[in-house]
Amino acid sequence: MGKNKKFDFKSLKSLWEKGVIQKSTRIGYDVTWNIILFFIILGVVGLFFAGGVGAGYFASLVKDEPMRSEAEMRESIYNYEETSEIYFDDENFLGKIQSDLYREEVTLDQMSKHLRHAVIATEDAYFNTHNGVVPKAVMRAVMQEVTNAAVKTGGSTLTQQLVKNQILTNEVSFERKAKEMLIALRVERFFEKEEILEAYLNIVPFGRNANGQNIAGVQTAAEGIFGVSAKELSIPQAAFIAGLPQSPFAYTPFKNNGEPKSTDALQPGMNRMKEVLERMYEAEYITKEQYEKALDFNLAENLAEPTSTSLEKYPFLTNEIHRRAKDIIVEQLAKENGHTMEDVANDEALAEEYNVLAERRLSTGGFKIHTTIDQEIFDALKEVKNNYNRYPRNKTVTVPDSETGEPVQTVIPAQVGSTVIENSTGKIKGFIAGRDFETQQLNHATQSLRSNGSTMKPLAVYGPGIDMGRIHPGSVFADVPYQYRGTSDNVGNYGGGYHGLVSARYALAKSYNVPAVKGYMRIIDENPAKNYLEKMGFTTFGEDDYTNASLALGTALVTNEENTNAYATFGNMGNFVDAYMIEKIETQDGETFYQHESETTEVFSPQAAYLTIDMLRDVLEYGTAAGLKGQLTYPGVDWAGKTGTSQKYKDTWFVATNPNVTVSMWMGYDEEASLRGVSNYSGRNTALWADVVNAVSEIRPELMVPDSGFQRPEGIVSRSYCATSGLLASDLCSSVGLAQSDLYIAEYAPTKVDDSLISGEFVRVKSNLVTAGANTPNEFIIDGGGVTLSPEFIKENNYDSQSTLNYLIPNRGAWNNVALPSSGSLSTSSIENDGNSPAAPGSVSANSSVISWSASSSNDVVGYRVYKASEPGGSFTLIGNTTETSFNFSGGDGIYAVRAVDYFGQSSGNSSTVKVGKPGKADPEPKPEPEEDPKPKPEEESEPSSDSEAETEEPVSGSSESADPENPEASPEASSADDNETQAGSEESSNTETEQPNEGNAGNTGNQDNVNNDDSEPNADEQ
Repeated sequence: MGKNKKFDFKSLKSLWEKGVIQKSTRIGYDVTWNIILFFIILGVVGLFFAGGVGAGYFASLVKDEPMRSEAEMRESIYNYEETSEIYFDDENFLGKIQSDLYREEVTLDQMSKHLRHAVIATEDAYFNTHNGVVPKAVMRAVMQEVTNAAVKTGGSTLTQQLVKNQILTNEVSFERKAKEMLIALRVERFFEKEEILEAYLNIVPFGRNANGQNIAGVQTAAEGIFGVSAKELSIPQAAFIAGLPQSPFAYTPFKNNGEPKSTDALQPGMNRMKEVLERMYEAEYITKEQYEKALDFNLAENLAEPTSTSLEKYPFLTNEIHRRAKDIIVEQLAKENGHTMEDVANDEALAEEYNVLAERRLSTGGFKIHTTIDQEIFDALKEVKNNYNRYPRNKTVTVPDSETGEPVQTVIPAQVGSTVIENSTGKIKGFIAGRDFETQQLNHATQSLRSNGSTMKPLAVYGPGIDMGRIHPGSVFADVPYQYRGTSDNVGNYGGGYHGLVSARYALAKSYNVPAVKGYMRIIDENPAKNYLEKMGFTTFGEDDYTNASLALGTALVTNEENTNAYATFGNMGNFVDAYMIEKIETQDGETFYQHESETTEVFSPQAAYLTIDMLRDVLEYGTAAGLKGQLTYPGVDWAGKTGTSQKYKDTWFVATNPNVTVSMWMGYDEEASLRGVSNYSGRNTALWADVVNAVSEIRPELMVPDSGFQRPEGIVSRSYCATSGLLASDLCSSVGLAQSDLYIAEYAPTKVDDSLISGEFVRVKSNLVTAGANTPNEFIIDGGGVTLSPEFIKENNYDSQSTLNYLIPNRGAWNNVALPSSGSLSTSSIENDGNSPAAPGSVSANSSVISWSASSSNDVVGYRVYKASEPGGSFTLIGNTTETSFNFSGGDGIYAVRAVDYFGQSSGNSSTVKVGKPGKADPEPKPEPEEDPKPKPEEESEPSSDSEAETEEPVSGSSESADPENPEASPEASSADDNETQAGSEESSNTETEQPNEGNAGNTGNQDNVNNDDSEPNADEQ
C-alpha cells in the first residue's frame, strides 16, 4: 500500500465475504497459541528449575548451621548483655558497674503498649501473622540488592533481628541471611510472639542517655532519654524511642558527653518520630486526634536531666567493687576450667585470657553484686573526711613528667586512708580511700603500699613473743645504744635518747625502738613473718622482710586494709578472719554465682591476744596516744591500739580495736614526701580517727560501743617482778621500790627470784649513788644503806660496756635508789681527791623556817652543814646537815651560814651569811688563854664566825635579809653555781628523750610519735 493510499474498507469487506481472511487468521491463531503454549510450558519448567537451583543454593548456605534445640536458642536469646549492679549490705542499690553499654531487663508487661505498637508498626507490620519470615519482603529486599536500588527497605522481621543480634553476628552476607531466616522460622515454632517481642525490646540499642552512656533495651532508653520508666512512655515518647534502632547514634538526642544536641541536630530524630507516628496511625494503633497531638511534641523540653551515677557519687567504692568482683570471676572461671590461681599467676597469657573474659562477664553478664559496705557508715566516713580541716599542708615535689620523663614540680595534698572492719566476720563496713578522686584515683585503704612503722611492733614482736612464752608484759629490756646484729648500724629511738631498763609494756606504750628490735631478735629464728604475719593476711612482703630485724619497726610495705585486718586478730581474741567486701554475686536469673565463706585461723592463743591487748590499752592511757580517749563521745569503750611513724616521717598511723570492730587511720603524701615540719602530725591523724569513731558510733552504736570490754581468759596470772630483770621480786628489790606487778600466761610466768641487786653503804654525788669511802662523813650515808646492780648481773646480760652503763639506770622514780657497782661509770675510783676543800655554797636565802642555797660547784660534794650564830659577831653552832640545797629550821632569829662537805670529809669555807629576824647583840664571852703545849696539834676545823662574814652579808627583804628564795639567779654567786650545775647535767639531758605535749585539743595525745619539730633524722628503724 502506497504512502498516499488510503485504507480500502470495501476491499477488506470483499475479502471477508469470500472467506479469505477467516482462513488465513485461523492458521495464524493456531500457530500463535502453540508458540505461547510452548513458552508457558518452558517458563513453568524454568521456574521449577530456578526454584530448584535457588533451593539448592539456600541449602548450601545453611549446610554448616547446626539444628539448634529450643533450650540452646532460649539460652542464646535471653543472654542479654545486661549491666551488672552493686548493692550495699542492706540491699540498697549502689549503682551499676562501669560498662561500655548499659542495659536493664524488663518484662513485656512493664512496657507501654504504645511502645509495643510503635515498634511493630515501624519494624515489622506483619509481626502478629508471619512465621518468622515474610517472603514478599525478602523478595523485595533481594530485588533491591540485585538492582542496587537507591532505597532499600530491608526484609528482616523482628524475629530475624533478634536472631541476628543474639544468635548470629552482624556480618553482611547471603550466608548469614540464609541462616538468619532458617533460625527465625525455628524460633517462631518454639517461642510465643510475646516472648520474641520482649526479648527484642530488651536487646536493641538506643543510642546514648543523658549521661552520655551507650544504652540498650527500652527500660534503659526510657529512663535515660526521658527520665521515665518504659511503662510510663507517652505516645510521642514511645514513637521517638521506637524510631531509634534504625540509626541509634544519628537519632539520639545526646552527645557523647551527655549534653543535648542543638535544635538542628535534633531534627533527624524528630523526623523519624513523625514517620513512626504516621505508621502507627495507618495501622490504627492511634487515632487521628492522638496522631495530630503527638506531632506537636517538643523533644527538647522533655529530655531527661543527667543523673548521678555510682561512679560519680561513689567513685572509689564502685571501682573497688569492680576490681574485687573481677578477681572473683577470674577465680571462678579458672576453677571451672580446672586451673588454679597459681596457674593463672604463673602464665601471663592465661591471666590475660581470664581477665578479658571476667571483664566481659562483669560488664555484660547482669550480675547482682552484694557487698558488706554499710551505706550510712560509708557516707559518714566521707562526710568526716571532707569536713576535717587539719590535714597537713600541700607539698611541692619533683616527679618525672608522664610523657617526657623530665623532672617537673607538682603540688600534692596530704592523703588519708582508713578501714572499718567487723572483727568476728571480717566484713569491711566502710573505708576512706583518699581526699579527692579527681585529684588521685589510688585507693589508699586497699591498694596503696606503705610502711606501717611502729604499728608493726605488737604484730611482729610482742604478740608472737608472748604467744611463744619468750616475752611477757613484764619482760625487761635495756634501752641503751644497740646495733643491728652483724652490722654497725645503730637502732635509734624516735626523737633520740635512751631510757635504760624498761618493761616490754612500758616500751610498747612509749614506742621505744631498741626494746622492740631486741625482742624481735629473741624470736626471729622462729620466723614470725611466716608463722604469724602471713597468717594475719599480709601478702606483700619481699624476700628480705623475712630475715631483716628492721621488720620489727615496720619497714615492710603493707596496705591499710591488711594492717587493720591484722589488728582485728587481737580484737577477735587471737583468731584471724580475712577481711572481705563482696558477700555474694548472683546471676541475672537469681542463681548464686559466688558466696563468700569466712574461715577462721588461730594465730595467737586467747591468753597471748589478751596480754597484747592489755599492753595496747596503755598506749591510750599514758603512752603515745595518751589523751585520745578524751576526744571520744564514748570514752569508756575498751580500745587498744598503736601509733606509728615510718622512716623519714613518711607515714603516720593509728590502728585500734575494741571487742567488736577495728578502725585504722593513716596520713601521708603520695610520692612518699615527708611529714617533717608538720606540727603534731600524729595528733592530727589520731584526731581524725576520733572523729570517724564518733561519727560511726552515732549511727551504729551496736557496732562501735560494745556492752563490755575485752574479757580476760583463764590461764593468766599476776606476778610481782623486779624492774631490773623481770624475775620475781626479791625483798631487796621491793625495799628500794623496784617491785612491779604484771600479768603472765600461767605456764610461762617467772619462777626464779631476782638476784640482780646487792646492798651496801652509799652516798649521793651529783644525784648518783656512790659507794661510801673510808673518810666519807657518816651523816651523809643513806639511811639503811644503798643498793647497786650486781656485777654478775651486768656481765651476764652484756651490760658491761661503758656506752651501755651510761644509760642503763633510768633517771626517774625509785631508780634513784639504785647505783652501779664500783666497776660502773661513776664509782669511788672516778672520784679523785684533789686535796682541796670544796667550793662554798652560794646565794643563801632564808625565810622564817627554810634556808636555801645554790649547790656547790665542786663535783665531789656529798652534803651540806648548816650553822647558826645567835647575834652578829657570835660563834656559829652546827644545827643540822642535809644532802639537799635547803634546810628546814625552827631556831628563830640569828645569823646563818652553810658549808659544803665532800666525799673525802673536807669542808668548804662559809657561805655568805643570812640574817633572820633581829638577832640580839651581847658582849662576847672572854676566850680562855691557850695552854702551852710543847707539841703542835693538827689544825681542826674552826667554827664559822659571824664577824668573819659580816662584810659579805647581803641586804635583806622582809623577815630575811637574803636574796629571793624563789629566784636564786638574782644573786651573782648563784649564777656561777647554777651555770656549773646546768653544764654538768647537760650531757645527761642530751641523752634523755623529752616527751613533748601535743598541739591543741585535736591531737592532745602525748604521742611519742609527735616529737617532730626538730631537724634530726630518725633512724631507718623509726617507730
